[in-house]
Amino acid sequence: MSPRMRPPRRAVAPASLLLSALAGLVLSGCGGDPPDARDVEAGDPDAEVHAPPVTGPVDWHLAGGRVVDGSGSEPRLADVLVQDDRIVYVGPVDPDTLEILERFDATGMVVTPGFIDSHAHGDPLSTPAFENFLAQGVTTILLGQDGSSPPAGEMDAHFSEVERSGVAPNVAYLAGHNTLRGESGLGFGSGSDEAALAPLVRLVETALEAGAFGLSLGLEYTPGQLAGDEELAAMARPVAARNGVVMSHMRTEDAGAVAGAVDELLEIRRRTGARVHVSHMKVVLGSDPDEATGILSMMQEAREARAAGTARTSAGTGGVTGDVYPYLASFTGIAILFPDWARPPNDYDAVRAQRGDELAAHLRDRVNARNGPEATLFGTGPWAGQTLAEAAEAEGRPFEELLVALGPGGARAAYFVMDPEVMSVFLTDPHVAVSSDGSPTMGHPRGYGSFARVIRQYVLDEGLLTLEEAIRKMSALPASIIGLDADARVDVPRGRILPGWAADLAVFDPAAFIDRADFQNPHTLAEGMAGVWVNGTLSWTGGAPVSGARDGRMLRDRGSPPSPEATTEVLSETEPGPNREGG
Repeated sequence: MSPRMRPPRRAVAPASLLLSALAGLVLSGCGGDPPDARDVEAGDPDAEVHAPPVTGPVDWHLAGGRVVDGSGSEPRLADVLVQDDRIVYVGPVDPDTLEILERFDATGMVVTPGFIDSHAHGDPLSTPAFENFLAQGVTTILLGQDGSSPPAGEMDAHFSEVERSGVAPNVAYLAGHNTLRGESGLGFGSGSDEAALAPLVRLVETALEAGAFGLSLGLEYTPGQLAGDEELAAMARPVAARNGVVMSHMRTEDAGAVAGAVDELLEIRRRTGARVHVSHMKVVLGSDPDEATGILSMMQEAREARAAGTARTSAGTGGVTGDVYPYLASFTGIAILFPDWARPPNDYDAVRAQRGDELAAHLRDRVNARNGPEATLFGTGPWAGQTLAEAAEAEGRPFEELLVALGPGGARAAYFVMDPEVMSVFLTDPHVAVSSDGSPTMGHPRGYGSFARVIRQYVLDEGLLTLEEAIRKMSALPASIIGLDADARVDVPRGRILPGWAADLAVFDPAAFIDRADFQNPHTLAEGMAGVWVNGTLSWTGGAPVSGARDGRMLRDRGSPPSPEATTEVLSETEPGPNREGG
């Protein structure tokens, strides 16, 4: 239904309201200072209210909520007005001065920008509803991760098909290196000279011209692991020319080696000036927070040094960023357990016949080094929902023999190989965004719970983050990393609650926003989102999607560098200083 066809002044009641005293308690991490001159308490008879500078009917009046605008600044009590797909006003409102079509009572709750997932998976043509994301307040997802995407030659057509078929959240894409390597004909070959790399570089340019926001690398996977420095730099140069971003699943995430893998990514920035981003930051089997701190220090040094002649971009991030999801288990194919010589393009049947004992020994040692078979939980395949240890016991044979029988493509699994203190170091860094690395179908709860889990565990329970900093990491920061906050690159900027910006909004009571998914039931929706708007249309309320909601857009990068003036504020108030589904 068009916004202009809605009946006038229909009030929408949220599922639950938080009492004012509890709201103050939830937001106590913001400090006890009185509001400044801009913070006018709605409903206060002494407060100044006036007619906002709005012409024509207001499609939505979000009334009485505490606005957490995405910048990292303290919440303030304010109303939000929406016309069509834009926010048109934020502040005190006298509703009698306006023609309001629909009103949403946000009393006792927070109003935030819709969350932006900078590392997501899924197919908008097969699962366009993406209810797992809407239930968490996620209104934009970035796909094409870990080196896997639609082929460059089909990308424009794919984007057009998404536009025609409709999708619930906004969708943006990266171009996947592994996909492009196969498409170029390079495949599993060497790309060390300019002539061999030329077709690959042209495909990167084709994908960027279609609207991809940058390039994704999957250097732990085949054939991406075959790429050397020259290939990586060659692909990054056209990305840098458009101020896109190079996001990478590291060549390794293992303790003692991941710092070197991060430096490989930083070398891309040093050589090309491209903005670079570490996907799903972790230290596998690492329990020393100092290792995480050391990695972040490397990234800070790269921000300070910058590539010669490259301006500071990406909202004050210095062009070097990362993301993290709030779980201690990764999730990817069991190929990660197999040696290179048993993975494509090698003939697995021949490997098994000729080197079967050696393969079994490798798998036994590899699994035992990763906390044993009890720490591997199958998410797909014949043993989905069971650990490797349980499956082996049921089969009555050693776990390594079960893996040999499955083969590198036989299943996907969760691996409990991360340390909470190490993860917390990454989560609290101001240049690291919150992501899910999840999808509607993945056998890991992160696709259904990451954003709610950060609020519940790391804001309310542990106080590791303030509410406003957590919201910044879910909205303005990922928007700036991707390039969604710049008029020069997108039709409507996203990630903040500001007049003229996209009306992607979430309203919820932080104390009621709860992740319900776990490893036994990974597809359980989060609870507590009272309302989610995508491009100005209510898409989720009362614990369910609005029927038929397909209000998202296929976002295409127009390829112009973002204006520094438009994007330098995101970190200014908080900065203290320093489809392959996997990771």
